[in-house]
Amino acid sequence: MEPNRKKKRQVRVWCDGCYDMVHFGHANQLRQAKSFGDYLIVGVHTDDEIALHKGPPVFNQEERYKMVRAIKWVDEVVEAAPYVTTLDTLEKYDCDFCVHGNDITVDANGQDTYRYVKEAGKYKKCERTAGVSTTDLVGRMLLLTKQHHQYNDDSEFTNYERSNGNSSKSENGGNPPARSPWTTISQFLPSTKKIFQFAEGNEPKPGDRIAYVCGAFDLFHVGHVDFLEKVKQHADYVIVGLHTDIVVNKYRGSNYPIMNLHERVLSVLACKFVDEVVIGAPYKVNRELIDHFNVNVVAHGHTSVPADVDGTDPYEVPKSLDMFINVDSGNNLTTGKIVERIIENRLQFIRRNEQKEQKEIKVFEALQKIKSQNEEEEQQTTAAS
Repeated sequence: MEPNRKKKRQVRVWCDGCYDMVHFGHANQLRQAKSFGDYLIVGVHTDDEIALHKGPPVFNQEERYKMVRAIKWVDEVVEAAPYVTTLDTLEKYDCDFCVHGNDITVDANGQDTYRYVKEAGKYKKCERTAGVSTTDLVGRMLLLTKQHHQYNDDSEFTNYERSNGNSSKSENGGNPPARSPWTTISQFLPSTKKIFQFAEGNEPKPGDRIAYVCGAFDLFHVGHVDFLEKVKQHADYVIVGLHTDIVVNKYRGSNYPIMNLHERVLSVLACKFVDEVVIGAPYKVNRELIDHFNVNVVAHGHTSVPADVDGTDPYEVPKSLDMFINVDSGNNLTTGKIVERIIENRLQFIRRNEQKEQKEIKVFEALQKIKSQNEEEEQQTTAAS
């Protein structure tokens, strides 16, 4: 007889945050957190808590709860989680430890929100995803730039100009002002490794009903989630075709898309209702695409569909094959309406971003001071020995 084996205890991981304008940086943090254990619980703060400690959120709490639930690495969502993480919270949900990115989050008093779990040795950190943040995305909408579509550096001052949204140097001797290392915008560098980490890589099973949808899916939001969830009810396997930045800008104009193609790929791949993504999909859904992916149904929501460059309906082929359906998500939120929220509350969000960065600068400077003191003490100890 085999010896009795104790069942391995499930390792439960806690994460928390605002998760405002959920993007692939949030998803990547949760992906990493899940790798630390078996079961991931994510606490999401209320609107009131965020307004008190950080400033007004772009999305309301119900929208943010739903967005986090749609991320494929999340097992459970705790609504109205406290802004400052305590041992009581970990014990209440039977979590072994808390995971957060290697940046600093501070409360209204400028103190580290994870100070209690850090002191108790119940904190683990993961890598922050460089090149994206909610502050960055809000800034893109406020500035109405297209810099996120490009990957060049045409002057020695370009990076500073991009992160500050202007073309003039500071009055401080011609040098840029102090910047937070966590808020400062850095360029997101896409890689096959990152796509591999986000993609499940599962092929459709024999007999699976395959649905295809396409679009910009810019600033991936709760309206997209509701739509894809409804599409999933019509199929076993959902493929999302993402249009290139050039194509999206051609039919949307202005500075759209707010997120570039690589960023949109990761955001969509993180959704639990999506099985595969076509990167740079053709605007017109043609017969070659349908045959290549063995598509059974092509779906679209109730948003308007601009004609192709030749004036034809981009869905004319699937309609002629009687495989086109309109899916009503029951949600009328669009990327344009999100931008309107930002523009209408422009001054509030500018002030929020500035205050957030100033808090971060103070924390960073304090950490640098402690680091310098420790290094100095270590050098003195070494010299004395």
